[in-house]
Amino acid sequence: MFEKEKAQMTKAGMKMDRYGLIALSGGNVSMRMPSGEILITPSGMIYEDMVPADVLVMDIDGNVIEGTRKTSSDTEGLLYIYKHREDINSVIHTHQPYATAVGLVEDEFEVNLTTLANACGGNVKVTPFSSAGSVDMGIDTVENLGDSLAVILANHGVMAVGENLKQALCAAVYLEEAAKTYLSAKAIGEPRKMTKEQVTQAVELFHFYGQGTPVIPKELVKRI
Repeated sequence: MFEKEKAQMTKAGMKMDRYGLIALSGGNVSMRMPSGEILITPSGMIYEDMVPADVLVMDIDGNVIEGTRKTSSDTEGLLYIYKHREDINSVIHTHQPYATAVGLVEDEFEVNLTTLANACGGNVKVTPFSSAGSVDMGIDTVENLGDSLAVILANHGVMAVGENLKQALCAAVYLEEAAKTYLSAKAIGEPRKMTKEQVTQAVELFHFYGQGTPVIPKELVKRI
């Protein structure tokens, strides 16, 4: 059941490791199927050792439909997100160090790079502290996400979301890239911020990024 999607999830987990978003078995990957089932990676397994059969299939209430592995400790929080944000079809939870570090000193990570605007859609809020494995992780994500595609969980990590797995992964990766750049700049001075108009332009331009999309309208490409 959903073998293709399960394989995509284990591959995404290995990419999370490759891009420095997790260590060993940290974090998790989940997806909502068009028919309503939720796929979630199991608890405490290193992604390189994971095979599609290890991924659990659950209903929205947390009942296991397929799979024998122990469910992720964050399942309750993840299901809360899916229940309360029907537009979200994938959630990636990481322990990425640079974005988490920003959350230790800021209440909101303001856009400083066009890539952050592209991938997350704007500023990224820092949630209040919540215990790992609690439903509060999901509640805080829903309450602080807004129109963004990520939140930083205080003293913990990141929740990145998307309408699909690729969008959620891009949000997590580019959030970490922006955090690295911000912290590097902060070490030698006060980083410059993008204006609201510049952020809006970056978000709009990203709609034309990639193959299979229209050419960027010339009126969007201008100095602001």
